[in-house]
Amino acid sequence: MLKQQMVRRIISKRRRHAIANGYRSGLEETISRQIADAGLPVVYEPKDDKVSYKWPERQSTYLPDFKLPKQGGFFFVETKGRWTVDDRQKHLLIKEQHPDLDIRFVFSNQNAPLYKGSPNRYCDWCDKHGFVYANKTIPPEWLQEGANDNEPE
Repeated sequence: MLKQQMVRRIISKRRRHAIANGYRSGLEETISRQIADAGLPVVYEPKDDKVSYKWPERQSTYLPDFKLPKQGGFFFVETKGRWTVDDRQKHLLIKEQHPDLDIRFVFSNQNAPLYKGSPNRYCDWCDKHGFVYANKTIPPEWLQEGANDNEPE
């Protein structure tokens, strides 16, 4: 019983609320609301869009957080609070193996250091490796890409 109470305290109220609504983090829940408020369909972790990639010596899959429409196709939005070295390596492998995929990041803090004491931040890493990113919310222009694609011709 005591262990269950301790675990409950460790998980923030916001994360518990997000988990109760089917998300893994508060940031994912916030982004889903932003997409819905923009009048776009919320396609969270689209099961049919798992991206296969090879981790050296093993086959792996990646399930993007959100799929949004854009002119001529779609792009994925990945939300990140903590961005571990494994996550960064994974995205480099995916980019190398699927250069046609448009994967964009929304960070809870784009200025967070890659690791404690690092002079490089999440945004620096994205700039260096050619990834598109935003801080805290999806930029309106990303949402408009999908809205423009949904207009009747």
